[in-house]
Amino acid sequence: MRLYENELGLSGLVLGLLDAYTGGRWGELAGQTLVEYDQVSKAIAVFQPLKEVDGRLFNGGTDVTERASLDLANGARRPRRTRRNARTKSPAGERWVPLPPSVASIYELLLATRPSGSSFVFTSLQGKPWYRSNFRQRFWRPAWDGVDPSNPTSERHMPAILSGFRFHAGRHTHATWLTEDGNEEVARRARLGHKMKGRGRVYDHVTPEMERRVSEALEDRWVTSVLALDADERGKVLT
Repeated sequence: MRLYENELGLSGLVLGLLDAYTGGRWGELAGQTLVEYDQVSKAIAVFQPLKEVDGRLFNGGTDVTERASLDLANGARRPRRTRRNARTKSPAGERWVPLPPSVASIYELLLATRPSGSSFVFTSLQGKPWYRSNFRQRFWRPAWDGVDPSNPTSERHMPAILSGFRFHAGRHTHATWLTEDGNEEVARRARLGHKMKGRGRVYDHVTPEMERRVSEALEDRWVTSVLALDADERGKVLT
């Protein structure tokens, strides 16, 4: 809820939800664009993660560091493309990740609020793609570590929730949920962008029934988490 209540609003909330409910890596989620969502299957595409190289941001091999102010129609220089900055971590990382129904609905609300001409779903307050360190220091760390947590008399005091919790820990959490819910290894690995080992790489395949069970289990977790909120928090999430 803290990511919702700060300056990021709905965008912060949804990025936090996708961290937990998709298990996506930072670049896979921060690099989501408006065209990488299938409204029929309620799935996000992971093919062109956002990557930071030598202080510059790349998406699909294109330098998007100045994407917010780039205007090719007015003669701006076309951004550079490099193959090494276009790929996912491995070939298995290229995938579609279905969202649980309720999370998909909130994601679609966010998509509908994006300003005309936007490319990325998640952007900084200036409308530019996120640098990981900026997001971490300004928003992620205070949300989990609190602000002046050991000084209750401080005007800025905000207690810690889970000090030290990293964005990538959401991926570990998601993997644990998938295992705890009894999902098959091939379904877990496919969702996380990992290849099967040994003969399973040849013989095991994900079926629609497996994907349905994953989605239902994640939806159950979402419903349980919403019921645990107080009335005010629930209203912010559901309206």
